[in-house]
Amino acid sequence: MFLCTVYKGFPVYKMSPNMMKTPLPLLTEELVENVQVSKETKTVKKSWKNLWCYFGDEDLKWKNIMVLTSIHLFFLYSVYHILIVKKLYYMLFFFYIPYGYVGAFGVTAGAHRYYTHKCYKVKLPLKIFLVMAHASAGMNSMFHWVRDHRIHHKFTDTEADPHNASRGFFFSHVGWLMVKKNAAVIREGRKVDMRDVLEDPVVQFQEKHFGLLSLMLCHVIPILIPWYFWNYELWDCFCMNMIKWVYLINGVWAVNSAAHIWGTKPYDKNILPTENKWVSFIAIGEGWHNYHHTFPWDYKAAELSWWLNVTGVFLNIFAALGWVYDLKTPSQELIERVVKSRGDGSRLVWGKEVPETEEKQSID
Repeated sequence: MFLCTVYKGFPVYKMSPNMMKTPLPLLTEELVENVQVSKETKTVKKSWKNLWCYFGDEDLKWKNIMVLTSIHLFFLYSVYHILIVKKLYYMLFFFYIPYGYVGAFGVTAGAHRYYTHKCYKVKLPLKIFLVMAHASAGMNSMFHWVRDHRIHHKFTDTEADPHNASRGFFFSHVGWLMVKKNAAVIREGRKVDMRDVLEDPVVQFQEKHFGLLSLMLCHVIPILIPWYFWNYELWDCFCMNMIKWVYLINGVWAVNSAAHIWGTKPYDKNILPTENKWVSFIAIGEGWHNYHHTFPWDYKAAELSWWLNVTGVFLNIFAALGWVYDLKTPSQELIERVVKSRGDGSRLVWGKEVPETEEKQSID
């Protein structure tokens, strides 16, 4: 799955070319053939002045624009209705937000660290939980999520990256969902080997019933539980669920946008992904993105498994229980060599940014 090469005197692991380049089986071709393709565009250099609005020449997907705009407007109404008018803090923060984070674990520990990067192995009960939790997040199916993310890592912030951050914050955050995919994304998407995902029986079940699972787990069940068991008004439950959902998806999207634009680069100063503690707080550990793009196979997706890394703690707990095993992580020596050779001199050591000259003393 991973190949080991030597770079400047130390080992570097890369995904096997076969994993990314082998033609897809027939089922995968059928899933991608209906994606609309528009004229391929070239990325232009961005500055803060035009950070928000670069779309290129792709055709707009007006249905997606209307849906995404509507749910965000309704989110603003729901925040006002629930927090200002009804003041339903307890139900929102002790039921809906935790329910949303169950979906977040399905994305971060499941779709991202397990299915996309194969950072660890997992027992069947936890695998089922992660796949169902991912369905409750209200995002794309496991197949589509993993496919897009593998392309993202292979062609990070280039024309073939589905949410290319070099095209600005808005495009990489949500704008990429508002336009037809360009030809480069489609072309490379057809080459990604997704057989390991498609052959997984739990993913097959999710893919077959995804529409129903997503509707029930993301919307219907969390709306009906407080209404039926605790006599909350149905409209209030609908509004609280909307807050939960929009907060969750924007937290995940922020990894693609904010964590590719704002922050430090202690592991590789030559790439766009950054270390962003605010994104890591919101996205339960996914904001240490400069590290993640330097060591994508590390199950922690960060150097530290506990500092603003709830997903890392989650996996460590289940590793202690024996449900997660064979966790992949680079050696401390490799990390320090990469920091010294490619980092920008700002590294988080026990939660504090320290100059590169003080790193060794701080670690000791």
